[in-house]
Amino acid sequence: MSDCIFCKIVAGEIPCSKVYEDDEVLAFHDIHPFARVHFLIIPKAHVATLADCTQEHERLLGKMLLLAPRLAQAQGLDAGFKTLINTGRGGGQEVFHIHIHVFGGGDPVPRS
Repeated sequence: MSDCIFCKIVAGEIPCSKVYEDDEVLAFHDIHPFARVHFLIIPKAHVATLADCTQEHERLLGKMLLLAPRLAQAQGLDAGFKTLINTGRGGGQEVFHIHIHVFGGGDPVPRS
């Protein structure tokens, strides 16, 4: 989608601080972190919300969820982490490209 910020990040039009990338998914640090470690896992293919997913997305969703603990540990979240998927406006979704928030490690470190 031409107006989707996450599609622009996937296309390399907008820079990000990458945590992980392969042919299907991209993970990068959130620009407004909830915690010391806060990154997003997104599919490279545009899907607006979790409610828009179908059976064809099952493998991709599983891949994204299984990637979360591996990347969390690599980011130093050995004691645990939280995951969050906001779905739809009523669910607090702001960017309509499905994404998993992975965060933990206490309050964010102030940026200078």
